[in-house]
Amino acid sequence: MTEPTGQARPEPIKAVPVRHPGRWVGIVVVAILTAMFLHMLLTNDAFQWQFMFDNMFSEPVLKGAWTTLWVTVVAMILGVVIGVIIAVMRLSPNPVISSAAFAYTWFFRAVPRVVLLVLFGNLGILYAEVGFGLPFGEQLLGLFGLEGSGQIFGVDANKILSGLVAGLLGLSLSEGAYMGEIVRAGIQSIDPGQAEAAQALGMGRGLTMQRIVLPQAMRVIVPPTGNETIAMLKDTALLAFVPVTNELFFQLQAIGSRTFQVFPMLVAACLWYLSMTSVLMVGQYFLEKRFARGVQGRAKEKLLKATVPTGAGIE
Repeated sequence: MTEPTGQARPEPIKAVPVRHPGRWVGIVVVAILTAMFLHMLLTNDAFQWQFMFDNMFSEPVLKGAWTTLWVTVVAMILGVVIGVIIAVMRLSPNPVISSAAFAYTWFFRAVPRVVLLVLFGNLGILYAEVGFGLPFGEQLLGLFGLEGSGQIFGVDANKILSGLVAGLLGLSLSEGAYMGEIVRAGIQSIDPGQAEAAQALGMGRGLTMQRIVLPQAMRVIVPPTGNETIAMLKDTALLAFVPVTNELFFQLQAIGSRTFQVFPMLVAACLWYLSMTSVLMVGQYFLEKRFARGVQGRAKEKLLKATVPTGAGIE
């Protein structure tokens, strides 16, 4: 059998690019909606831009922004500390300790944060005085024919539980429940063999957690912690319901109510929170990048080993 000669060569393949008409339709729709939104911002008199910028940087508002920032920092620090303690308690082999941590997490995750803040703002109704002493001290002393309440010292609850303290306490305790679950997930993501190796070297549970487990768990803990920090910054607006009068949202609302320009001050609040959360997002990005350095290197190495044939040289 011989192959026939003089066969015509096949024509070259004509590659036709894939059409994406849906993308162009989406671009046109987004462009029209963006133009409509910008037109509304520039032409609607309800925004009162000049009035807004004249008032959103006033001294009371700037003090309120400072209060919002430091409340966010303090509440997150306390929340992280509480969360680490709760996470370690949840992982404890002692059923009493783990059950107590579960009850704490269950309660503070179940109650809405605004309800919790209003509740803490009214704790003065429950306790007129905060003190330390014997429980049922008056009854116990009465059994021995003695008079007294058994209280060692006491302080007026309304002086301690001011609006700011009550709001800070409510935010911290609520955040501690969420951070407890985040830290617990980070701890459980570490190979148990590492903790066993540390114990074999003579390290105690606390030292193992401090030097071995938690540093590695930070890769898992940091991203959701950044999200919780941003959420905490926004939730400081709930302090207006306690009420905390030197808070950012409260001050902006007060200006709007006093001048009967409520809507421009609400827009000013959006701009304030947008700017502050944007700064936090940038910081979160670089922090996550720092803690993910080793993981990204190992991921690239695994990808390179999977794509390069065995025995092939790598330049």
